[in-house]
Amino acid sequence: MSRLWAAPILLGAPLLLAGCGGDFTRFQTPGPVASAPPSKPTRSTFVQSPAAEKEHERILSSYGGAYDDPKLEGLISKTVERLVAASDRPDQVYKVTILNSGAVNAFALPTGQLYVTRGLVALACDTSELSSVLSHEMAHVIAKHATIREDKVREAAVATRVLADMGNDPDITALALAKNKLTLASFSRTQEFEADGIGVGIAARAHFDPYGASRFLSAMERNAELKAGKSSVDPRAQDFLSSHPATPERVANAQNTARQYSSPDSSERDRDSYLAAIDNIVYGEDPSEGFVRGRRFLHPKLGFTFTAPENFTLDNTAQAVIGVREGGAQAMRFDVVRVPAEQSLGDYLNSGWMENVDKSSTEDVTINGLPAASAVASGDQWQFKVYALRFGTDVYRFIFAAKQKTTESERNARETVNSFRRLTLDEIQSARPLRIKVINVQPGDTVESLSHRMAGVDRPTERFRIINGIEAHAQIKARDRVKIVVD
Repeated sequence: MSRLWAAPILLGAPLLLAGCGGDFTRFQTPGPVASAPPSKPTRSTFVQSPAAEKEHERILSSYGGAYDDPKLEGLISKTVERLVAASDRPDQVYKVTILNSGAVNAFALPTGQLYVTRGLVALACDTSELSSVLSHEMAHVIAKHATIREDKVREAAVATRVLADMGNDPDITALALAKNKLTLASFSRTQEFEADGIGVGIAARAHFDPYGASRFLSAMERNAELKAGKSSVDPRAQDFLSSHPATPERVANAQNTARQYSSPDSSERDRDSYLAAIDNIVYGEDPSEGFVRGRRFLHPKLGFTFTAPENFTLDNTAQAVIGVREGGAQAMRFDVVRVPAEQSLGDYLNSGWMENVDKSSTEDVTINGLPAASAVASGDQWQFKVYALRFGTDVYRFIFAAKQKTTESERNARETVNSFRRLTLDEIQSARPLRIKVINVQPGDTVESLSHRMAGVDRPTERFRIINGIEAHAQIKARDRVKIVVD
């Protein structure tokens, strides 16, 4: 991926650290944007317009590029072939790209380009569940939802501009704008229900279990609940439910639609083939772009690590590493910026990229042998401590925010920056991604005992149940095949 660099920061917003405008890099090594592996288009050659190709490249850039796995691509290709043949538009050509992201997401372009993340693939438990997602996205293409949506957005933008220009009464104008947005939201919900209905029908006619949709919607809901409290601005961290809201009504609707198709020849789940195809796929973050382990962030390719303060939760986003303290009274941001070699770090801190910097507080320091500088700044509700460090040819910055400057917030900032260091050769060589491993349940194994074998994940017992579609109080049986996460 091409390297992006940090833009100016304005003070005053509580989660300014997580939500600044502008482009920030996810920590990766320079190189060309990853392109999708050679596709196996359905029925005929997939042709994409220059505009759609540009959007495709943007999606690849935002989601870590394409994930190359011939075995998995083969399963998806066969699944799409079956779905296309069973759809009302067997002439429509699709191309599926697996995105190298641990987020649980899927979406489609109007051209028939479909995207699924490896995070979504890892969460599904059988081919019928995956087929429910693919057929749902195909339904958006068939029903021209994306095109209709674009027209509605354009109409809403015109209406908003007219209201803003002509509205003399601010209360009436605000009410009209709110109503306009509500119409768009309702339109989106209508589209989702329609896509669910079309998608379940396609999957059922392709002889996949029509209940795969309701099962997977429930799995995604449980997964989202597990993530609750971890907010992120990273598009890769936004899951399917962010753009495809799951409600009890949607699950019930998918179940009701499935009942219309349920029959002995439409109940294929294809679990064994599916588990064989996803065995050993990467789970969670890809270490090539840096990864979080507990409170620690490591980047093997760039060769550094640091540790966040206690009670902080780290999130490696496309823009930066974001840390938020439990309770939300403190936050931190770590990113990389372009600073000319001839510019001192102190001058950089005072160069205007951040407002309200106290120039008299600027200080040159050395951190673990690395040249650095620090300064303080203040916003309406937050106090900031900023550090810039030169590491090789790059400059990294830590931005710490606290609602109130305290001894603890000062210590947290100082200890975190002081933990920034080079990785040892052993650490670099041992850094490898988490993976899904499919195993056979042995006599005596329990949910609890197998979840203890899970590596690198929080709340392992709950996560084990979710990735295997096991309800809260259900148990496993000997000879069942289940997924665990290993390093």
